[in-house]
Parts: sequence; structure tokens; C-alpha cells
Amino acid sequence: MNNLSIPHPLRASLMGCNLYLIGMMGSGKSSTGPSLASKLAYGFVDVDAVITQLFSKSISTIFQDEGEQSFREIESQVLKDIGQRHSLVVATGGGIVTRNQNWGILHQGIVIWLDPGRDRLLRRLESDPLKRPLLNEKDPVVAFDQLFDQRYSLYCEADLHISVGDETPDEVAKSVLEKLSTTIKAQRGRGELRTNTM
Repeated sequence: MNNLSIPHPLRASLMGCNLYLIGMMGSGKSSTGPSLASKLAYGFVDVDAVITQLFSKSISTIFQDEGEQSFREIESQVLKDIGQRHSLVVATGGGIVTRNQNWGILHQGIVIWLDPGRDRLLRRLESDPLKRPLLNEKDPVVAFDQLFDQRYSLYCEADLHISVGDETPDEVAKSVLEKLSTTIKAQRGRGELRTNTM
């Protein structure tokens, strides 16, 4: 980030509260996160990137070697460690919402669901060079629809729902900030604003 740039005014209102980006694979969490973090003068952390670095393996290889259950346990521990810090934008894996214990961490911050919708997600995944372990073993469209159906109600638990079209990551980040302002005002009015300044 340019040191001369001025952080977005919402930074002060957030008081160190972490922002957790959730959504299906291909929803743009990893690309939107850095732009959002830059605008707030926050740090950015990608949960999958941390796991990949820790194990020196790709996510798909970890799935293959360890199995999904072990991966989810690793993912939960990484999220817990990240949750001890503050002033972060965190891009999470698509399945992080499936474990109840993870919500205890997520709800310490503000949870933001990036939602491009089913059809747009499928188009993105068709052109995505990344291997998606949960889509590789069977018909990817059928596998995707099963995951989407399983997770949809969980994503609806987010504090903020951002419908994403064909905007750039920077434009999505601006939309997040616009809606975030309204959310913070509502939470403050109810005395619910969560802060994390450890």
C-alpha cells in the first residue's frame, strides 16, 4: 500500500475488528481481500495460503494425503490462531462455515459473504486453473451444486451479503465498504459491535 494514502474513515469505526470473507470457491475472496485491506490499512491473510505455506503442499495434495476431516481440523486451528490477531481482512476457505467451532471465531469479527451466484461461480470455476479437491472426483457441476446447497444456509449467517457481478476486486471492495458502514451503525445501535484489539 502507498504509505501516503489515507485509510478509509471506517477504519476508526472498526476498532481493530477483523473482517472475515466467506463464500464458495471462486467467489473472489482472495482477490478482493487485498484491495479491501489496503483501503482500510489492514493486514490481509488468506487461510488457504497459510495452510499451503505451513505444509509446503497444495490444498488439493493435503486433501489427498490427509483427507477432508484432517484438513478441516488444520483449517480450524489456523483460523483460531488468526483470530488472536486484530485489524485483518481474512479470506477463508469455502468450507470453513461447515464447522460450528469456526463460527465462534468468525463471529468475533464481521463476516462478509461474497456471493456471485451459482451460474457465475460455475463459469469462473470452468476457467480456473486451480485444482478444487471437492470437485475432482465426480461430475464437477453435480459436486458443486451439492456443496452449494449444503452451505447456502450457512453463508446466510453472515453479517453482510454482497452480491457480486462482473466487477473488479477493487469495485467489490468499495461495495463492501459502503454496506459495511450501514452494518456498523446498526450494530452500534444494538450494542453489538464486535472488536478485537488483542
